[in-house]
Amino acid sequence: METRGVHHIGIAVADIDEGVTTYGLLLGGVVEHRELVPDQGVEAATVIVGGSRLELLAPTGDDTPVGRFIASRGPGIHHIAYEVDDVAAALGELTANGAELVDTVPRRGLFGLQVAFVHPDAVHGVLTEVVSVVREA
Repeated sequence: METRGVHHIGIAVADIDEGVTTYGLLLGGVVEHRELVPDQGVEAATVIVGGSRLELLAPTGDDTPVGRFIASRGPGIHHIAYEVDDVAAALGELTANGAELVDTVPRRGLFGLQVAFVHPDAVHGVLTEVVSVVREA
C-alpha cells in the first residue's frame, strides 16, 4: 500500500477544551476544526502545530473506544493516520497482505473524510488509520 505520508496523529485527551488550550499555549497550535462524532463516541478537534495536524479525541462516555483507551492507558497517542488515495483499495491491499482490520469497509471520519482502522496487532502495537481526503458525497 502506498501512502502520501502521515495525515495526522490522534491523541486521546480527557477534556477537549483543556487539550486545545494546552496545545495552543505550549506549542502554538491553532484549531483547524472541531466536531462531535457521536457514532465514534468522541468530541474531536484538529489542531495545526507548525505544518503538522494533531487530532485531539475526548470521549463522550466511559464506555466508548477512547473512553476505554484512557481508562486502561491514560491520555496519550491513540493512533497514527496515513493518507491514501482510496481507502477501499488500501483495505484490499492490507487484507491481501494479511493485515488484521478493525474496519473492513470505509466509514465516515472527521470532516466527512473516508477512514478505516487497521488492528494494532498488524502494525507492531500501533492503532493505524488510513484516510482519504476525498469527502463522502
